[in-house]
Order: sequence, then C-alpha cells, then structure tokens
Amino acid sequence: MNGQYYRKTAALVGVLFIIATVTAISAMVLLGTAFEEPDFIVDLPEIENKVVTAVLLELVLAISLICIGALMFPVFKKHGEGMAVGYASIRLVEAIFIIIASVCLLAMLTMGEGYASGDLDATGAEAMGALLMGLREWAFVIGTLVFLGLGAVVLNYLFYVSRLIPRWLSVWGLIGGAGVLIYGGFALFGHDISSFSAVSLLAAPIAVQEMVFAVFLMVKGFDAPADE
Repeated sequence: MNGQYYRKTAALVGVLFIIATVTAISAMVLLGTAFEEPDFIVDLPEIENKVVTAVLLELVLAISLICIGALMFPVFKKHGEGMAVGYASIRLVEAIFIIIASVCLLAMLTMGEGYASGDLDATGAEAMGALLMGLREWAFVIGTLVFLGLGAVVLNYLFYVSRLIPRWLSVWGLIGGAGVLIYGGFALFGHDISSFSAVSLLAAPIAVQEMVFAVFLMVKGFDAPADE
C-alpha cells in the first residue's frame, strides 16, 4: 500500500464517519416524539413517510459502519491482524443491531396500519408495539452504545500503536470510547438514558472527537508508515 492509497482511504473513511453521524441524528430528529404516547403504535401510519425515511437513514448508517470496518482492515492488518479483524467485526455487529432496530420500526408501522384497517384491535396493537419498541431500544443500546464504545476503543488503540494519526487524537478517542462504554453500562443496568442527565455527558467526548477525527482524515489523511 502506497501513500496515495492511504490518502484516499483516509478521506473516504472521514466522509463515512460524517455520513454515519448525519444519518443517525437525522433519523432521530425525523422520529421526534413519535414514541412518547402509550398508544403511539396507532398513530404511526399518520407519519409513514417520516418512518420510512428514518429507516432508510438508519440503513445508510449501518452500511457506512460496515464500510468503515472493511476499509480500515487492510490498513490495520500489518499492525495486528487479530485486532484488525476484531475492529471490522465490531462494526459489523453494530450495524446488525441497527438493522434489527430498523426492522422493528417497520414492523410497528405495519401493526399501526393493521389497526387502522381494522385487522388488529387497539389492545393487541399496543401490546405488540410495546414489545417491538422494547426490542428496538435494546438493539440501539447494545449497538450504538456498547458496540460503538467498544469499536471506538479498539479503533483508537490501533491508531495509537500505529501512529497513523496524532496520538493526542487517538488518546481522546480512547477516553471517549471508554465514556460511551460506561454510558452503555448504565443503560444496560436500567438507568434511564431517554432524557438528558449528567450521565449523558459521558457520550459527549466521542461525539466531538469523531467529527474532529473525520475532518482531520479528509484534510490531512493518515501518516503512512515509513516503509510504505
């Protein structure tokens, strides 16, 4: 791999990180407060276009994550094939959980349409909707918190040992990844993360670091090893 390969890969990975962030935020904004009411399932058909668009955005997010893992594998392979495989696998699992969450959303939309057409009663639709919503929320906790944090730690560890980016940036990412892992741990043990709290600040460092990191890759690229 020559310097030109590193430069192109770095720029593409930077773009993919931005795409992942934009699609995740856009999907969240589109859905807004749609799930706050107990009978949300019966109202979903009224915002069908928003729901479908949010699902498409989440699928783009998932594909972006898979592509990031695939692109970084050959870059990291020479610094530790096992860790490189691990990072690509973590991104794949994260994407799978996001896809599961998206399928749950489509299933909830179908149930809402079933209620609207008279094929389902309100009680049955709401019960199944609550079940699917619970599955979607847990998929997001595991995928976008636990595996996101784990992926950030592995990614920035590999960057730290390979020196492909400045070490201050990889250390920032290690701290941010650890923060998200702790945040995910709070969620797994029942802490309410649906509203802002002091615990929410644990996710802030990685959110900022990923954008700084993405811009850095697009502008500066990787520092290719001397033997490359």
